Amino acid sequence: MSSPLRWILYPFILLAGLLLMGVAVIAIVLVLTYPNLPTLEVLTDYRPKIPLRVYTADGHLIGEFGEERRSIVQIEDVPLVMKQAILAAEDERFYQHGGIDTLGMLRAAIMNLTSGGKKQGASTITQQVARNFFLSSEKTYTRKLYEVLLSFKIEHNLTKDQILELYVNQIYLGQRAYGFAAAASIYFGKPLKDLTAAEAAMLAGLPKAPSAFNPVVNPKRAKLRQQYVLRRMKEMGALDEKQHEAALKQTLVVKRETNDYAVHAEHVAEMARQMAADRFPEDVYSRGLRVFTTITRADQAAAYAALRRGVFDYDRRHGYRGAESYVDLKDVKSDQDEALDEILADIYGGEDLSPAIVLAASPKEVKAYRKGGDLITLSGDALKFANRMLDEKAPPNKRIRRGAVIRVQKDDKGAWQIVQMPEVESAFVSIDPQTGSIRALVGGFDFNKNKFNHVSQAWRQPGSSFKPFIYSAALEKGFTPTTIVLDEPIVFPASVTGSQAWEPKNYDGKYEGPMRLRTALAKSKNMVSIRVLQSIGTHYAQDYATRFGFEAEKHPAYLTMALGAGSVTPWQMVTAYATFANGGYRIQPYVVRDIRDDKDQILAQAQPTPAGIEELRIIDPRNAFVMDSLLRDVTIYGTAARASATLKRKDLAGKTGTTNEHVDAWFCGYQQTLTGCAWMGFDQPKDLGKGETGGAAALPIWINYMAKALKDVPESFPPVPEGMVSKEVVGAKGPAKEYFYKEHAPEEVPEQQAGDADSKPVD
Repeated sequence: MSSPLRWILYPFILLAGLLLMGVAVIAIVLVLTYPNLPTLEVLTDYRPKIPLRVYTADGHLIGEFGEERRSIVQIEDVPLVMKQAILAAEDERFYQHGGIDTLGMLRAAIMNLTSGGKKQGASTITQQVARNFFLSSEKTYTRKLYEVLLSFKIEHNLTKDQILELYVNQIYLGQRAYGFAAAASIYFGKPLKDLTAAEAAMLAGLPKAPSAFNPVVNPKRAKLRQQYVLRRMKEMGALDEKQHEAALKQTLVVKRETNDYAVHAEHVAEMARQMAADRFPEDVYSRGLRVFTTITRADQAAAYAALRRGVFDYDRRHGYRGAESYVDLKDVKSDQDEALDEILADIYGGEDLSPAIVLAASPKEVKAYRKGGDLITLSGDALKFANRMLDEKAPPNKRIRRGAVIRVQKDDKGAWQIVQMPEVESAFVSIDPQTGSIRALVGGFDFNKNKFNHVSQAWRQPGSSFKPFIYSAALEKGFTPTTIVLDEPIVFPASVTGSQAWEPKNYDGKYEGPMRLRTALAKSKNMVSIRVLQSIGTHYAQDYATRFGFEAEKHPAYLTMALGAGSVTPWQMVTAYATFANGGYRIQPYVVRDIRDDKDQILAQAQPTPAGIEELRIIDPRNAFVMDSLLRDVTIYGTAARASATLKRKDLAGKTGTTNEHVDAWFCGYQQTLTGCAWMGFDQPKDLGKGETGGAAALPIWINYMAKALKDVPESFPPVPEGMVSKEVVGAKGPAKEYFYKEHAPEEVPEQQAGDADSKPVD
C-alpha cells in the first residue's frame, strides 16, 4: 500500500475502530445492565396510593386524606380530546416510536443549537413513566441510560394503551393531584369525560411544570401554556380552525378553593378520618379506604346554611369592628397590579368572605381590589354596615382607608357589600332519635379557620336547657305538671352553700308568685327550678342525670345544677333530648356507618342499638310522654314560641338556655323523627351581649335547619302510655286535658294561679 493511500485510510480505520469499540462497550453495558433492570411488576400490577375518602350516607364526597389525591381511570374512559391534548403537549409520535423518539431528540438538539432560549427536552411518555415509577430526578448520564433501557423494556412488555393509562393515572399535576381524573375534579370540579378542549389543554400543559403552569397559583402562565398546547393540537389535526378559535375564547372557571366538596362537612370528615386511622393505622391513607358517614347531603347543607346565617345575623346585630388590618401600597403601581394578588395570597379567604384591599375610600364610596382579580366599587346600601368606620373621626387603627384590608360578600341580589369575619363561634348537631345516627353536624363557623369541634369537644354550661332533666327527675318523685311551686326570691346563706351567700334571680328579674310546674318550665323560671331541685335532692338529681349520658363529676350536687351550671357538650345534649323524643330510650349516637376497601367490601360497620329495646329504656314511658307535653308548651307559648309560629306545626318540643352574663346561648329540641341542638358563644367565654338569649341567638339556627329537614314530614304526636289518667284543667290558654301518672294523680287539680296567667317569657 502506497504511503499516501495509507495516510488517507488511517483516519477511517481509526474511526471505524473507535466505533466498533463504542458498539462493543454499549453491547457489554446492555448485556450487564439490562438483566439487572427492575421488574415491571409495579406496572403490570399497578397499585397506586389511593387516598382515604369520606362520603355522606347518600354517596357524596365530603373529605379526602392522603399525600396523593388520585382517581383511577381506565384508558377507554379517557376522552379522545384529553388523549390528543396529552400527545400534543408531551409526545406527538407516542404511537409511532419504540420508547425513544429519535426524531424528537434530533429536533430538540437542533433547537438547542440554534436557539439562545431555554433548552428543549425530548422525553417521551414512556420515558416519563419509567422515570416516575423507577428513577430519581437527578440528571446524570447513568440515570439517563437506565431511563432509555427501561423505556425499551416497558415498550417490549406493555401495549401503548397500557403505557398511556399508567401515565394518565400516575403523573403529578399540582394541588396534590396525581393523574388527570383527579386534576379534572380539583381544577374544574367535573369528571374527566366532561372536559372541553380548552380545559383538557390546560391540564395537559401541567406535567412540564406543575407549579409554574398551575392555573390556581399562576393563571397567566397557565394560560400561555394552554395556548401552546391548543396550537399543537391544531397542528397535529386534533382541532380544526373553528374548534381552535372556540377553545381559545372559552373562559375557564378554575376552582380556587381546592377543598371544595359536595357539601361542607369538614368536622364530620375529620371525625371519620380519626376513626378510620384508629381502626386501620398502617396504610389508612394509601389503600383506597372509603368511609360512609350517617349524615345526608340535604341535612348537612341545611345545617351549614342555618349556622352561618345565625352567626352572620348575630355579627350584624353587634356592628362593624373596623378594618381587619392594613397593608403597605407604596410599591403598587396600578389598580390591577399583580402585587395586590401577592399580598392577598397570604390572607385567609373563607368560603364567602372574600378579603379585599381598599384602594380609595370616602364616606360615599369605597374602591377595593378583591382576591381573585376583581376591582369593585361599593356605595349606598353596600356601605351601611361599615358607615361608622368611614368617618374621619373613626379610630385610626380601625378606619377604612387606602391600604385597609376588609371583607366583602355578595348579598341575595348579587351585589357586593362590606362584611367582616365573625369572632363568635357556633355549633349544630342533629340526630335520628330512633337509631342514634347523626343526620347533620357542624362543629364551628369555619373549619379551616378553627378546626376545634364544638359539637364533641366544647364543654360549656347548658343554662336553662338543662332544666328538663331536673323536671324529669321530679316527675319520678311525685311532682306533676300541675304541682304548684313558688316563683319568688330566695336567699341561701353561706352556712348552706359552704362558701358564700347565694341570691339567685330569674333572668328578667321578675317574679310571678305561685305557678304550676308546666308554666314554670315554659317561662323558664329559675326560682321554681331551684325549689324543685331542693325538694327532690341534689344527689338524686345528679344520679338521675347520668341516665341521659351526663357525667356526674361535671354536675356537682349543688342547687346551681338547677340553673345548668354544670358542663356539657352539644353531642351530649342532643343525645339526652333524643330520649324524650323516642319515648324514654337511651341511644348511642354514631357518625360512621361503615368502612369499605377499594373493592367495596365492608371492613367495619356500625352496630346501632335502636330505640324500642327495653334494655335501653332509661326513663318511664309516662315520664317521656309528660316531658314531651311540657316541652311542646315551651315552643308554643314559652321561651321558644317562635319555633311553632315560624314552622307552623305543633309537634315541636325543646328548651332554650342562657347562662350567666349571656356567655352561652342554647336551644335543644326535637320532633319525633329528628332531634337537634344549637349553641352559640365565644371560644374564650365572654358576654354575647344584652338580649342574646338562647331564644335570640341559638333558636333561629334550629328553626332554619328544621324548616328544611321537616319540610315533607307530617305532624306526629306520641301515644298515651299505659298507667296514665287524664283530667280537665284550666290552663293559661283555657281548658285543657292534663295527664298524670296513675299513682300521682291528684283527686282535685289545683286551681289556676296568678303566675299561670299568660305573660311574655324571657330566656
